[in-house]
Amino acid sequence: MTIPDHAAGNMVECERVAIDAAGRLVVPGRFRKALGIQGPQHLVIGLEGDTLRLSTTDGVIRRYQDLARRRKRTPGSVVDAFIAERRREAAEE
Repeated sequence: MTIPDHAAGNMVECERVAIDAAGRLVVPGRFRKALGIQGPQHLVIGLEGDTLRLSTTDGVIRRYQDLARRRKRTPGSVVDAFIAERRREAAEE
């Protein structure tokens, strides 16, 4: 089924699942397939209001890398820029 996600302004695919007595839930096969989940692996879970959000670790890493790239203001390596700044400061002392 598809429901509206008013916060994001789009439609979200969803499916009803059960949680067993031990607190486990089964991620439906169509969602595992869409995310490339094969066999046992770790996921990242987050709480957003009354919503649980499951993400693959690779997906979370990609989102943070994209965020870092968008926020990067200087060309080249951030590490190299940091080291050069420290060397300039040391030379001024």
